[in-house]
Amino acid sequence: MIGVYIGRFQPFHLGHLEAVKFALSKIDFLYIIVGSAEKSHEYNNPFTVGERIKMIRLSLEDKGIDCKKYMILPLPDSYSHALWTYHLELLVVEYDVVFTNDPLTKRLFEERKVKVIEVPLKNKEIFSGTEIRKRMARGEEWKNLVPSKVFDYLIKIRGEERVRALIS
Repeated sequence: MIGVYIGRFQPFHLGHLEAVKFALSKIDFLYIIVGSAEKSHEYNNPFTVGERIKMIRLSLEDKGIDCKKYMILPLPDSYSHALWTYHLELLVVEYDVVFTNDPLTKRLFEERKVKVIEVPLKNKEIFSGTEIRKRMARGEEWKNLVPSKVFDYLIKIRGEERVRALIS
């Protein structure tokens, strides 16, 4: 069985990592779709698609997750909610299930009769890109919210400084 997990991953955090592990426990192969691929250097989307793909890859490699079990693909935004699910199929021709907790994503795929599995989330209010970016901007603790390899990478690319600069 083939699944799809969609997110912006701004940045990739421990909640995302758990979602990927959950999805992989239910299926044979997972497409990890990096949404809003064309956006970067904005407060809500500070990291490039290449940086986000690298965060995901570093995290999954570090956890020993076999790279033959997943593929990471970028997907730009669509001007129409009703159409973006079809744009996904330009990248992913065949899949059986979508993993999401986003109400709009869930509804759009269910309207198309695609099976949707909600990912169990722990501490969603803390394990959120929004919360992590807020903490980065304020100089507060955020290291414990992302995989260690993501933290190291974000320090290397001066991600915290970028987020701070974007709120000025």
